[in-house]
Amino acid sequence: MLGTYRDVLSRPGAALFSFTGMISRFPLSMVGLGLVLVVSDRTGSYGHAGSVAAAYVLASAALGPTQGRLTDKLGQAPVLLVVGALYAVGISLTLVAIDRDWETPWVHVCAALAGAVMPQTGSMVRARWTHVVTDRTQLNTAFSIEAILDEVVFLVGPVVVTFLTIQVSDFSGLVVAAVAAAIGSWALAAQRATAPAASEHTSTTRAHLSWFLLGRVVFASVGLGVLFGSAEVIVVAFATEEGQRGASGVVLAIWAAGSLIAGLLVGALPRSRDPLKRWRTSLLALSLLFVPLLFVSGLVWLAVGMFLTGFMISPTLIASASLVELYVAPSRLTEALTWGTTGLMVGVAPGAAIAGWVVDNHDASAAFMVPLVAGLAGSIVAFTLRPQAEPAAA
Repeated sequence: MLGTYRDVLSRPGAALFSFTGMISRFPLSMVGLGLVLVVSDRTGSYGHAGSVAAAYVLASAALGPTQGRLTDKLGQAPVLLVVGALYAVGISLTLVAIDRDWETPWVHVCAALAGAVMPQTGSMVRARWTHVVTDRTQLNTAFSIEAILDEVVFLVGPVVVTFLTIQVSDFSGLVVAAVAAAIGSWALAAQRATAPAASEHTSTTRAHLSWFLLGRVVFASVGLGVLFGSAEVIVVAFATEEGQRGASGVVLAIWAAGSLIAGLLVGALPRSRDPLKRWRTSLLALSLLFVPLLFVSGLVWLAVGMFLTGFMISPTLIASASLVELYVAPSRLTEALTWGTTGLMVGVAPGAAIAGWVVDNHDASAAFMVPLVAGLAGSIVAFTLRPQAEPAAA
């Protein structure tokens, strides 16, 4: 298994741009939580804090595909240099607005400005892999590496931002996240040898973006976002009902660990000739694994169930990226991959809100219907997709 990863990471520049991309992605798991921690501490209102974080996330989701489109057209370097700087400015303005207690909606506006220019480096790094890895059988391993690094980001980021915000200073967590994004983006921009060529330099005709495929991927990604957002709330509520609220972090870490381990295993396997089938199967399995959680009692069984659901997360995300890569023209690949990320981000906040309502009106166990239904809805749409005759990227 290690040999498979070694072969892929030994490609010139691959290990460096992958690591750089991971550093630049830490705001994904740090800024939303950091805003909630800081704003709730300053105002005493979790509702207000949540609305500020929502403004940030929704703006990022809305304008992420535009950044991907510009990246495909102009190249990664100029876009990364600009958004890295603008993101640092946006976070700085947000901190000033919070510190000086600006009236609503100015804090929300500043947070939205920061979110709108958050560097979309996850999609850019995956686009680099398609440029660097010429052997398509190794691309599965490359996408697995990024899925693993995503899990690292979401395991480490919340711990770091919580520690810095509570133990060091209230703004330090957000400052570190902004610095990571800016420096990571600029460092990635400097690695021009591994970046795909700008489409304006390689083609005079803009490639068609297949919404027959991409629309279904985005819809399923929204379902996954609802699944992720709701599951996090439910785990906290379940642990609280059991009188062990502090154990929720351990359960969520086990959930992420399941995904990380699965990502490692998938990356060592040969590339599937049918990513559509793998996407459907993984998504359906992930959804159905929430059924037993409707009936579990005790944190031990909850942890076991969450580990099993987590084990299907990376395979689903890897298959989704592979499917998009196979059928979308290289000149629009970054934009297409960013749409998938956008779907995930759009679904998280509603998922958390719906799960919270179910918990308040019923209990945590009943709330597991939310990720179950969301996942099944995505699965139904996935099964309506029929393979295209020819891969667009071929």
